[in-house]
Amino acid sequence: MSTIVSSTPSAPPTPPTRPSRALRLVERAGNMLPHPFWLFGVLAVVLALASWLLASLGTTTTLPDGSVKAVRSLVSADGVQLIFGGVIDNFIAFPPLGTALVALLGVGLAEQAGLLRVGLRAAVSRVSPRWITFLLAFIGSAAHIAGDAGYIVLIPLGGLIFKSVGRSPILGIVVALVALSGGSAASPLLIPNDVIFAGLATAAAQTVDPQYVVTPTANIYFTLASSLLLSIVITLVVEFYLRRRMDLSVDADNKSKSRDSVKAGESDDSVSLTITDAERRGLRNAGLASAGYLFALVLAVLPHGSPLRGKGGALLDSTLLSSIAPLLALFLAVAGLAYGVTAGTIRNSADVPRLIGEGLKDMTPVIVLFFAVSQFLAYFKWTGIGELIAVNGAQALRDLNAPTPLIFMALLLLVSAMNFFITSGSAQLSLVGPIFIPMLMMLNIPPETTLALYRIADSCTNILTPVSPYFVLALGLIQNYRRSAGIGTLFSMTLPLSVAMFLAWSGLFFAWWALGVPLGPGAAVR
Repeated sequence: MSTIVSSTPSAPPTPPTRPSRALRLVERAGNMLPHPFWLFGVLAVVLALASWLLASLGTTTTLPDGSVKAVRSLVSADGVQLIFGGVIDNFIAFPPLGTALVALLGVGLAEQAGLLRVGLRAAVSRVSPRWITFLLAFIGSAAHIAGDAGYIVLIPLGGLIFKSVGRSPILGIVVALVALSGGSAASPLLIPNDVIFAGLATAAAQTVDPQYVVTPTANIYFTLASSLLLSIVITLVVEFYLRRRMDLSVDADNKSKSRDSVKAGESDDSVSLTITDAERRGLRNAGLASAGYLFALVLAVLPHGSPLRGKGGALLDSTLLSSIAPLLALFLAVAGLAYGVTAGTIRNSADVPRLIGEGLKDMTPVIVLFFAVSQFLAYFKWTGIGELIAVNGAQALRDLNAPTPLIFMALLLLVSAMNFFITSGSAQLSLVGPIFIPMLMMLNIPPETTLALYRIADSCTNILTPVSPYFVLALGLIQNYRRSAGIGTLFSMTLPLSVAMFLAWSGLFFAWWALGVPLGPGAAVR
């Protein structure tokens, strides 16, 4: 990354408040959890012991088709062969791995060439003060396409933007953090997380139906509407509550900085609003290249006999939708290449694979996590414990005769609570997906619906937990403007936003479900 976040001065000690003490307890509890890589290792050991016990007891599961499946023990000759002999196949066959890597080839080129960073700056650099909050929030929802770069660029940029129009930079940082982290699963665009989530949901659903596939576009209608709703909610809470009721003052030495220096881009902040002529030309050519790519794609899909269509000219069950990852990668690569050549960040053909490789370095921690997840899920599926939990869990819910909305709300609250400690969306879905997706499938609730619920629960509490690296990033930036700011300061600002977003987003889902509106192409909500 070319963006450098400035160091923050240490805050003087202040008496801890009750919210601050509570948040510190959450922080300590979260820090006690092992890294997700080791967490899945521990779970694999627990699974091995559980499978050995259940297999020794002769535990079986009667599946919906009437067949009977016995629980198999990992502590057996066959289990050992799976553990050691299936390592490579388990990893290579893991659904999210290939699709995520392919999609991120394009993301890596566009990000390393500078397109995504400069595009974010340009998008918010000429915003009318009247619309500043809404547009910053909406751009934050779209910035997920840039991955971690979106957070690192837009959060400090939010403070600079608000400061440049005479508003509290603290509030700008909070708006950017909430839009990005609190709405991390809501975007008007197809983003890399959609590909990863679809692969994880597919792996979970196939424990019940081996032919079931959740596509990356499974929730696209819902996420588009969600991004608009959350932008409105953030705007209303900020304008009618936070800015009027919260202390957003900055330290005197920050107040004394002239507004002219901010307009000129000469600020102590880590980013600048200035767009050079070369960058401006690069953005223009990237836009033209993107439009040309989309036009060519539409032309390729229009003929009834197009190879991008499915059988009989279908669009829902088609090569187009099943190939979203490579098409998204190519789109971003074309735009990134056009930008880089024009702006001078790509000078020769050798720069292209080099930049792609640099971009994929950010994917390394995810690949390491995927290795652990893929092995655990292969063991989980092989033992038959997944079917045992799903069938018996679904039967217990039937026996309780709990209304479907109550089941949905229980899932929302449970995952939201877990999110305080496991902030990685893919890691948490890897944990809860193999349990809840099959269980709810037994109750005729589609995996796409469970995935939409997960998006809500996984997002809104991100902005409350100090375990999140982006919470820490935002706090450090706020301390640039107010040295005495602490965890409780940021928590008090994000809490009303988190609650409002959770209630509004959940309300949108229940209305969506009640009306029976599809969540995405070919993805029925019930």
